[in-house]
Amino acid sequence: MAIEPRKILVTCALPYANGSIHLGHMLEHIQADIWVRYQRMRSQTVHFICADDAHGTPIMLKAKQLGISPEQLIADVKQEHESDFERFNIGFDNYYTTHSPENREFAELIYGRLKENGYIESRTISQLYDPEREMFLPDRFVKGTCPSCKAEDQYGDNCDVCAATYTPVELINPRSVVSGATPIMKDTEHFFFDLPQFSDMLKKWTRSGALQEEMANKLEEWFEVGLQQWDITRDAPYFGFEIPNAPGKFFYVWLDAPIGYMSSFKHYCTQHPDIDFNEYWQKDSTTELYHFIGKDIVYFHSLFWPAMLEGSDFRKPTNIFVHGYVTVNGAKMSKSKGTFIKADTYLEHLDAEYLRYYYAAKLTSRIDDLDLNLEDFVARVNSDVVNKLVNLASRNAGFIGKRFDHQLAATCAEPELYAEFVAAGERIGQYYEQREFGRAIRDIMALADKANRYVDDKAPWVVAKAQGQDAELQAICSVGINLFKVLMTYLKPVLPKLAERAEAYLNTTLTWDTLSEPLVAHTVTKFKPLFSRIDPDKIAAMIEASKEDLVAEQTLSEPVAIGPLADDPISETISFDDFAKLDLRVALIKKAEAVPKADKLLRLELDLGGETRQVFAGIKSAYAPEDLQGKLTVMVANLAPRKMRFGLSEGMVLAAGPGGDELWILEPHEGAKPGMRIK
Repeated sequence: MAIEPRKILVTCALPYANGSIHLGHMLEHIQADIWVRYQRMRSQTVHFICADDAHGTPIMLKAKQLGISPEQLIADVKQEHESDFERFNIGFDNYYTTHSPENREFAELIYGRLKENGYIESRTISQLYDPEREMFLPDRFVKGTCPSCKAEDQYGDNCDVCAATYTPVELINPRSVVSGATPIMKDTEHFFFDLPQFSDMLKKWTRSGALQEEMANKLEEWFEVGLQQWDITRDAPYFGFEIPNAPGKFFYVWLDAPIGYMSSFKHYCTQHPDIDFNEYWQKDSTTELYHFIGKDIVYFHSLFWPAMLEGSDFRKPTNIFVHGYVTVNGAKMSKSKGTFIKADTYLEHLDAEYLRYYYAAKLTSRIDDLDLNLEDFVARVNSDVVNKLVNLASRNAGFIGKRFDHQLAATCAEPELYAEFVAAGERIGQYYEQREFGRAIRDIMALADKANRYVDDKAPWVVAKAQGQDAELQAICSVGINLFKVLMTYLKPVLPKLAERAEAYLNTTLTWDTLSEPLVAHTVTKFKPLFSRIDPDKIAAMIEASKEDLVAEQTLSEPVAIGPLADDPISETISFDDFAKLDLRVALIKKAEAVPKADKLLRLELDLGGETRQVFAGIKSAYAPEDLQGKLTVMVANLAPRKMRFGLSEGMVLAAGPGGDELWILEPHEGAKPGMRIK
């Protein structure tokens, strides 16, 4: 059935440029890629773009920790991200960065229009300030005790325990994550986007079908509370774009991040002059714009972003497709359990198309979390893709190759059966369109079962032994091959690489438009294995490798206990020059406290003679916190800080002992002073 031609722009949320892509990220990119590939199979014009979100304080601080420039950090991470997406067969037309001339141009243009239209105002605010590092602190760089439930070690914007939201100044006993210092209040001028002016527009837009019903209902809660003006300013030092005519003031990363959709597309249009940027972004555009995002960033995409676009005379998204989180084996991804799996680690052990198929089989249009149950993952892929789909081709291909010189029958022996498979395409296509991929997969596999039953009933292996039955054998196997062709066409958006191998064997291109045309009097090529089973041992190896990733990350930033030489072999020798790189300093333990939900860790505030560091030390089994306060110890002061679940650890305390309660921190001789270097 003919469908109306469409012009579509599709984006994924921009991965942050300070970390690796993991399997949680891949859910969104696989979902969007499948949808885009389906649209292209229906001859629609689709542009698929993304970029790295490359600004903000975390990137600035991580670059400093690594001893490189922020520009070098984001360039390195972008290269890694692009490699991961390419190997997962994510077919972006353009993958860019928000640290670009185009993004600066659009950020300044949109800000200028908002200001000109009366949607920007300035006022002086009091904000938490780190007196040691001389910088204003973003919400996530302040931690303390939740003002609602009194849970400790919570970020400055919301509590992970009770889900309360608040401002950093409401925290009890706040501290800077950067230095460990107690923040002070300091006045600063900031610019605010007047979001409340867009309340009526947003109420209508969120109920216009532009959001899933669950999301529209969620937004009602924010409307009931009342929308607030949005602070779009950050003070220097900050890695981002400086606000025009406001020295030392920078655009908040969340202002220019979604603008990255526009700038990435503009960059693509520059390379392809036949594509009109304005046609897709002008206010009265008849093209379609879709954002695939996770539920954690709905607030920005469904309130701030459409309001910014409306206020600066650009079009709003046609729809925002929101998905849930990924869990592994029914639980949150865990580094210690090896279930926090990076894309690169996965690809070292498994085929990308295993995961593409499994995610597709479980995805719906709703915002439910998706569980990657590894046992079910193995069983589902091996049963569906190998036993049902690929086996359908292989059990017929042998006869066609050996007995008929790769030639299919001149006519389709089962026109009604073939027509039934083709007719299912309309329903399956609707499932793809509606992002009900799980339903599409169920229908396709039900057809695969039917195709295999047909082959079982006809038993070509029996017919092959009978005299004078060559025509019947060729007809049966040709039907089997043609049913495989239909199924593989339906799965082409999900399994593009398998589809390529199938096309090579079938000697044809799989298109939706030619579904109704069986291959008759057609020559296929020599059959080669199309797909391998998942080896459970590779799953186990991937989990272990993910644990090793964690160990590698922790090696240079976790406290370690040095056991007695009699029990532990001496490590490989190092040069004196390597040892001389260690900056060992005397430190005063100003404060020590237990870390909630951590069995081994104590949080230490260490005075290095005017500079305060926060260190997490695995010595809880040997020391009560009150026994440590006021003691002098020795720390590695030039170890790169490491972001842990509990906060930033800025060094390593040295300790010795076999472990457990027999563990002793190293203490300098009497007369040592905080900050002294040990030579």
